Amino acid sequence: MITISNLSFHFGGQLLFKDVDLKFTPGNCYGIIGANGAGKSTFLKILCGDLEPSTGEVSIPDTVRMSVLRQDHFAFDEYTVLDTVMMGNKKLYDIMKEKDAIYEKEDFSEEDGLRASELEAEFAEMNGWEAESEISKLLQGLGMQDEQLYDLMSSLKESEKVKVMLAQALFGNPDIIMLDEPTNGLDIDAIMWLEDFLADYFGTVLVVSHDRHFLNDVCTNIVDIDYNGIKMYVGNYEFWYESSQLIQRMIKQQNKRAEEKIRELQAFIARFSANKSKSKQATSRRKLLDKLSIEELPASSRRYPFIGFDMDRIAGKDILFVNGLSKSYDGTPLFKNISFTVGKEDKIALLGNEMAITALFRVLMEEDTPDAGDFKWGVSITKSYFPHDNTPYFKDCTLSIIDWLAQYSKETTETYLRGFLGRMLFSNESVFKPINVLSGGEKVRCMFARMMLFGSNFLLLDQPTDHLDLESISAVNNGLSAFKGNLIFASHDYELVNTVANRIIEIQPDGSIIDRAGTYEEFLEWKKAQQNA
Repeated sequence: MITISNLSFHFGGQLLFKDVDLKFTPGNCYGIIGANGAGKSTFLKILCGDLEPSTGEVSIPDTVRMSVLRQDHFAFDEYTVLDTVMMGNKKLYDIMKEKDAIYEKEDFSEEDGLRASELEAEFAEMNGWEAESEISKLLQGLGMQDEQLYDLMSSLKESEKVKVMLAQALFGNPDIIMLDEPTNGLDIDAIMWLEDFLADYFGTVLVVSHDRHFLNDVCTNIVDIDYNGIKMYVGNYEFWYESSQLIQRMIKQQNKRAEEKIRELQAFIARFSANKSKSKQATSRRKLLDKLSIEELPASSRRYPFIGFDMDRIAGKDILFVNGLSKSYDGTPLFKNISFTVGKEDKIALLGNEMAITALFRVLMEEDTPDAGDFKWGVSITKSYFPHDNTPYFKDCTLSIIDWLAQYSKETTETYLRGFLGRMLFSNESVFKPINVLSGGEKVRCMFARMMLFGSNFLLLDQPTDHLDLESISAVNNGLSAFKGNLIFASHDYELVNTVANRIIEIQPDGSIIDRAGTYEEFLEWKKAQQNA
């Protein structure tokens, strides 16, 4: 149980939130959401004691053990993987180290024997003898191997360090688990394992994430930081998002068909109340949803960008033909002798090795040459490309946002360019902001404004949701879903891939491909069936 009373926090003279009164209870997973800069990570730091609030207090019983996902992946480089994970339960780790130090003494005294006996009893009571087995299971679930337990952290890849730090946060059945962006750097199998782990967890879980599918699968409640306050809502992210959008429309149309909007919202609540949920949580969630009133649903101050792609011309019959393409890097094949044809209405998600995917995009955009094979675009095809690394578009550039965009537009009037920038939430004086001071998310929004200028009928996008907040990710999802032309794209966002793609091409470790029509979920089910066959 975490009880928060009259909490407020100021940072650099800016108020992040005030008058916060909340309770977090065992058996629930709370998704913490908010616009970039709203204070999500700050809120977690206050709860775990890393920051002091400006006013109010956070009350956690002394008997409760809290575990936090740490982001400093280099802090444990001198330790083994086993020791690093065990440090997630500091008391158990300290007991083990003290016990080992006593046994290593050459002049082992009677007093040492008594102390060792006490430590052995505590160690056994805390299931210390099962610790290595538990750690092994956690790491295997996250996709690591048993033989890595005694490797030094300094020898691991960055992606493996991410998994070890997550295992550290989950180890030893803590009463409270706090996770800030736990899916960053995880592959899909590890994310699915984590979803199952948290869905069945007995304790209290608080998680900050930009992964909508993850929030939908694990969260019983959404904690929204908005309007300089923090409010808690029943249900997962999808319920929060859709009800928030309905409320916003109701506010805008208070005098227009108010009764009809209320009925629409009530029907929406009823639909979600009957929706499937994790079996252990379903009954209590439905009861709470059934009791919801319209006044208890969220209205958000957030602004959502608008992403939409209009085509200047419809594509003809011939779109893209790829024949026997191969590309290697330092002697290692990235893709090898791959062939595929893009047909009408194909929206293709690329899965697999990120370096291979980026190399394929660069070849198709003629920014790089293949080692073998060729490809041919249809004569009616016009392309827009969103690269994984947008640095060349902004490096050493001192132009304002509007002047930067004008470089890519046939029409350069301020009114015309402001129309595209306004969709990307750049308005009034912000369009004159120097391009070289923009954040990662702002640069991504500029790249989308640039793409929308071209009127292309074929879009190629390499990780377009990196650096974006939930609002912008939703806008990307909506824009790509509505696009009438062809897509080839790669993304870590499960929801985006599953709702946009109607065909999956996975690049295998040996450089070959698997090419399947259908959604991402259908592809995963097929792969699972293949593995079990």
